[in-house]
Amino acid sequence: MTRLRMLDANEFDPELRELVRADEKDPLALGLMRIFAHRPEEAKAIARLGGALRNHRLLPDRLVELVRLRVAYFNQCRSCMAVRYSNAIADGLTEDLVCSLEHPDSSDDLSDAEREAVRYAGLFAADHLSITDEIYDDLRRHFSEEQIVELGMQAAFFVGFGRLAATWNMIEELPPRFQGEGLRTPWGGDVVVMP
Repeated sequence: MTRLRMLDANEFDPELRELVRADEKDPLALGLMRIFAHRPEEAKAIARLGGALRNHRLLPDRLVELVRLRVAYFNQCRSCMAVRYSNAIADGLTEDLVCSLEHPDSSDDLSDAEREAVRYAGLFAADHLSITDEIYDDLRRHFSEEQIVELGMQAAFFVGFGRLAATWNMIEELPPRFQGEGLRTPWGGDVVVMP
């Protein structure tokens, strides 16, 4: 059960409600914002940052979703693992591709660029101090400096807020396989697609 009270959209600060278009979304689509809304000014800043990362990205939607799901696995953020975004699906994300995240180094389904981005994200989430000059050199073979900066910002957003979400235990609205005790994975189907 969620450890903090989730606010209904009608309880949001009016400016926040408009910014996140809360009246147009079901509760699950509002996600963490239902708890962030306890702190409206901070919630608005987070919403703007998330919007900028989403609306002005240089990286492909499919790649960002693979990175998000790899980080979600390390974070054990069940609400993150249970969701797929429609823009990533439109960009070629499939559940078979998500399954390749179990062993990304040996997956033929991932492009070389995706494999490097997922590797970086996994290290960022699980062992950030092991990210060396060589890791950045490998990233440079596939990405511009601007894209590497964006990848790092996306990873930081996913790691930080995913870990926070995991501690808040927002699982009761998720598909059954994401509830209960024990480790979960983002691969295995039974997910929720978000616009």
